[in-house]
Amino acid sequence: MKQFVTILAGNTFVVSDGRGDIEPSPLVPTGLFSFDLRYLSRWKLTVNGERLHALSVDDLQYYETRFFLVPGEPTHYVDAKVSVIRHRKITSGLEEELTVLNHRGEAADIVVRLDMAADFVDVFELKQVTEIQRATSVFVEDGLLRLRYTRGLYAREALISSTAPAEIDEHGMTFRLRVEPHGQWSTTLRVSAHLPGRSGMDVREQLHTHRTAPDPQIQRHLDEWLANAPQLGCDDGVLATAYRRGLIDLAALQFGALATGNNLIAAGTPWFMTFYGRDSILTCIQAMAFTPELAVGTLNMFAATQAAVFDDFREKEPGKIMHEFRYGESAAFEEQPHSPYFGAADTTPLFVILLDEYERWTGNVELVRRLEHEARAALRWIDTYGDLMGNGYIWYERRNLGSGLENQCWKDSPDSISYRDGRMPSFPRAVCEIQGYAYDAKIRGARLARRIWHDPIYADRLEAEAADLKARFNRDFWIEDGEYYALALDADGGQVDALSSNIGHLLWSGIVDPPRAARIAEHLVGPRLFSGWGVRTLAEGEERYNPTGYHTGAIWPFDNSFIALGLRRYGFDAEAGRITKAIIDASQYFDGRLPQLFAGYDRGLTRYPVQYPTTWTPHAWSAATPMMLIRVLLGLEPHDEHLVVDPALPEGMGRIELLDVPGRWGRLDAFGRDRIESQRRHSGRGQRRGNVISP
Repeated sequence: MKQFVTILAGNTFVVSDGRGDIEPSPLVPTGLFSFDLRYLSRWKLTVNGERLHALSVDDLQYYETRFFLVPGEPTHYVDAKVSVIRHRKITSGLEEELTVLNHRGEAADIVVRLDMAADFVDVFELKQVTEIQRATSVFVEDGLLRLRYTRGLYAREALISSTAPAEIDEHGMTFRLRVEPHGQWSTTLRVSAHLPGRSGMDVREQLHTHRTAPDPQIQRHLDEWLANAPQLGCDDGVLATAYRRGLIDLAALQFGALATGNNLIAAGTPWFMTFYGRDSILTCIQAMAFTPELAVGTLNMFAATQAAVFDDFREKEPGKIMHEFRYGESAAFEEQPHSPYFGAADTTPLFVILLDEYERWTGNVELVRRLEHEARAALRWIDTYGDLMGNGYIWYERRNLGSGLENQCWKDSPDSISYRDGRMPSFPRAVCEIQGYAYDAKIRGARLARRIWHDPIYADRLEAEAADLKARFNRDFWIEDGEYYALALDADGGQVDALSSNIGHLLWSGIVDPPRAARIAEHLVGPRLFSGWGVRTLAEGEERYNPTGYHTGAIWPFDNSFIALGLRRYGFDAEAGRITKAIIDASQYFDGRLPQLFAGYDRGLTRYPVQYPTTWTPHAWSAATPMMLIRVLLGLEPHDEHLVVDPALPEGMGRIELLDVPGRWGRLDAFGRDRIESQRRHSGRGQRRGNVISP
């Protein structure tokens, strides 16, 4: 039996145990969640007073699943006289069709009971181990159960109904059945996550709307999403599975923004089912060659929420781009700053990078013109409020000392930034990859200024600032005795000298001096960083290294995808292919669905990637990783109105064909073969490199 089963659609999701039951757990966030709130904390099924166990669980789609159950405890011999099917799906809430089958040759009297409860706990509070109690109200009304929580003007409800008559009490519903010989009985239960007072509809209308609209809409969205994505043909079945799984997961994680009406990407289940700045930007960049339209909603959301004032609690500064937006009770009552929260030093330059990357691929100059003010404000933030020390680098130090993040980079856990000997640097900190992002943002901002905003003076200034930043960075961050870049600078300007995966992002940004790039590539595929399954976040041998350390030794697939793209940028095709193939190989041990991270044990030690103890799926930037890796393998880059294809496939990958790559050129096809396949097909003649494909 599966330990836990998750279904989702956007930022509404359900986590249950392997038989479909929901019960409070101190470690696992079980329940029905929507917009950061748990609307069901108990949903427990019994038949004639007995719990059930699962014969099988069918994962039908990301938004629906089906449990086949029999009463009693599992034994080696199953001869159940009654069985139960729970067909569950996400619509705008939860819908569950419950079917009871009588396998006897005579009629059976059966009592079906569903215990129901809602604690309306904020997802932030679920990270606390202590049990949370709330004063909730329960009402039995005309064939439905209403569960309500209010706190001042803040009110939330779960409305539960059944299509079959039920005995309803404050703790659930009971069905007393007489099922004919070899007959069956069924009902459909619906749970609507409701904000009282937001609609003029009465309860029955709400339940009817909930019942009839969303399900076909979700399926239609998935069908259109898959049909519009480039079609992959390849000899590597593992890559094909990972690509399709990633596409489906990105469809699953999309939700409509209340503020802008655009589709956004939730970062991942269960803790991150909301809009994260960094995750959203990097996911959009990973998927740009496949689904560039994802970037539109993300960019519009950033523009709509860009900070214009100072706010220490939310860590706002004029021009800054947000880090995280939450909808729950703790954000509403300012117990957490996430409404939205701006405690990230990298999202602001990444916003400019995404805007330019989107235009390079799509040619949509209208969006770039419309967001000129926001892009300029972001570039201004880099040199003003981002530069806390006044020395030309982006630094961070939290201003919200109560609930703000200490580390405001992608490695945001408390122990992620350390010296070789394990000591932690003082604040403020200037993390290396953020300086690379700042450099890239200035180069890209200059391109937009010259080509689209028609401001050559501003473009010249940005390019000069970028050149100065690159020179200073290569002077101040380069560690001579190790021949790599420091993880960060401390408050005194000293080098935080741990060897980490962050140096791969420097290649992606272009800030690395070319003569030093070969040494960086050697480190990235050397035994201290490269496990055989991917690049570790922290090198083996560093004091804080731990193969199961969240940011101190584990492997993050998304991290590796940007490292691989950076290696290709500097011409290290073999190294990029080695990392790409390692991550693709790893995906088969996770049923094609790359997790957020996995352990950094050496491949020779484990022979398979070891699952990280608390990782969940799906995660957006892990789902988009196969897309970025395909881009790396085929060498896909936009160049003016053309698509450049420069394939470099490692041995064993055979053939890759990507059909209907979208962009400013319309739709074009891209092809690549590894060396052995090319020799077989072309009798030893070398494969053409750097093909420019025009419409």
